[in-house]
Order: sequence, then C-alpha cells, then structure tokens
Amino acid sequence: MAKRLVEWARKIRRDVHALWLAARDPRTPWYAKALALGIAGYALSPIDLIPDFIPVLGYLDDAILLPLAIILVVRLIPSEVMEEHRATAATAVGRPVSLVAAFFVAAIWCLAVAATIWWFWPHANPS
Repeated sequence: MAKRLVEWARKIRRDVHALWLAARDPRTPWYAKALALGIAGYALSPIDLIPDFIPVLGYLDDAILLPLAIILVVRLIPSEVMEEHRATAATAVGRPVSLVAAFFVAAIWCLAVAATIWWFWPHANPS
C-alpha cells in the first residue's frame, strides 16, 4: 500500500507540473488555462491556504481537494496536449515554484488577520 501511495503522489506531482506547462500552451482552451494556472500555482506555492499544522483540515486541501481539482482540470485539457506535457514533466529534473501564488495566499492570510483584528477590536462608542 505504501508503494501505491508513493506512486500516486509522484503522478500528482507530475500532473501539477504538466498543468503548469499546459496552461501556457496555446492549444489549451482559455477556461482550462485559467483553472490550470490557479490550481498549479496553488499546488506549487510554498504556502498553503489551510496550514498543515491545523488538525485534519490542514491536510484536507492537500489530500482531497487538490487531487480532485487536478482531475477536473486534466479533463478540460485536450488529451494530446496533456500527454505531451506529462511526458515533459516526467523528464523534468526540478519542480517549479510559484512565488506569485505564495504572495496571493499570504495576502489572503494578512487580510483575514486584519479583518479578525478589526472585528474584535473594541470600538469606541461616543456617549
């Protein structure tokens, strides 16, 4: 079972890289490009929207939501384009990192913290 999990994780990593490549391919439809860029950017981001140290929810996006999103987008991309980019991704040595997506995730976290502080900050009531 451990061998199957390792192989599954390897395929997910390859497909994320292939999505990144397919999103920049002119043969990919615009809606698939948009979704592929978003999902690949999030998957390649060094920051998670839900941090992994949060019990159960931290791994929910990595273990369930992200693979389901990848499967959806792979179905939207023409099969010959996806196969070509899967082959390229399988032979690639390094994995790309999306710093732009990391910035957006960090910005969402900063906005959430600011909104929480604003919400709980005692507002002065002039009497």
